[in-house]
Amino acid sequence: MEILRRARTLARVHPYWADGLLALALYLATLLAPVAHHPQQAWSDFDPSEVLSVAGLLVYLPLVWRRRHPLVVAAVTVAATLGYMVVGPVRGPILFGAALAVYTVCSVVDRRLALATGGVCVLTLGVTSMALSPEPWDRTVNAVAFAWIAVAVAVGEAVRSRRAFVAAIEERARRAEHTREEEARRRVAEERLRIARELHDIVGHHIALINIQAGVASHVLASQPDAAREALAQVRQAGRSALAELGATVAVLRQGDESDAAPHEPTPGLDRLPELLESFRRSGLTVDQQVEGEPREIPAAVDLTAYRVVQESLTNVRKHAGTGAARLRLAYRTDRLRLEVEDDGPADPGGQPGEGSGYGIIGMRERAASVGGSFRAGHRAGGGFRVAVELPYALAGGARG
Repeated sequence: MEILRRARTLARVHPYWADGLLALALYLATLLAPVAHHPQQAWSDFDPSEVLSVAGLLVYLPLVWRRRHPLVVAAVTVAATLGYMVVGPVRGPILFGAALAVYTVCSVVDRRLALATGGVCVLTLGVTSMALSPEPWDRTVNAVAFAWIAVAVAVGEAVRSRRAFVAAIEERARRAEHTREEEARRRVAEERLRIARELHDIVGHHIALINIQAGVASHVLASQPDAAREALAQVRQAGRSALAELGATVAVLRQGDESDAAPHEPTPGLDRLPELLESFRRSGLTVDQQVEGEPREIPAAVDLTAYRVVQESLTNVRKHAGTGAARLRLAYRTDRLRLEVEDDGPADPGGQPGEGSGYGIIGMRERAASVGGSFRAGHRAGGGFRVAVELPYALAGGARG
């Protein structure tokens, strides 16, 4: 098997040498094979070996180029074989040359052309052999030429079909591999966005509180030391909370792929909303909360999305709106949760992010879309800014918070 594999490799690397050696081997085999001599045939006036030598060259020499010009080689080889039949025996090893040429055509060209060419060759050589045969036309031996060329056509067609099948399998494998790579890149991109949202929401919120409280402490350090100490205590608390949430996020990122389920992540939800609102109130932002409907259990991804939207919206109010008050409305409807965060800042506050701008706005929109929800944010007609989100209780297929 190893020798055969190496021979095939060499044949692919050096096709002309391989076909030349094959043609030479068939030529020598034809010259050495015994051939029946019929005195009534035209070659009785010539030396049979000389006739066979010349005819063999005309039949086998074109086979060197059979891969490059299969149809031309088949035409020349079959014509030379027919000429040999006219002056010599109608059967014999010389038919191997025509059979190899026909096989090559049927194995490499289009199926219709291959079958048409093969059919013409079978009929031409078979009928000529039968017509010039010294035996009666109905003898079984007259079917030799038909059989050899027909077998060559069948084998060539089988090889062509197998090559087409293997090529189709390889193409499907390449497409599947490409699809897997695209899916892997998509999942990596989604995971990067998810991590970016988490880090932005966690760090942005707590750093904003730390910055505000540190400013308060610096401002009242000399005149109101008690207020400064309280502000520094808020800084420490915000720092501890940030570190705790960052630690939870890092722990999630270090988890292995233990199952095909969606990766677990830190899931603060609306049950922690009082703590969140209290942290804003300590930083000087008054939040008026209104709840409509009966609170209900909602999927963790939706719960996390709602919490992060409230967190980011109030952080933006505290940082950009130039006001100390905000309103939060939660409406538990039949099939979805609606939440709104708005403030009464200036009609067009310079630092407040507008519709579609800022990583916070982008992150909130992506979070809402990831669970099949809708998101709107923009300046209010009477002044201030509003964020409105509707989140369905039933997650869209494959959604993740």
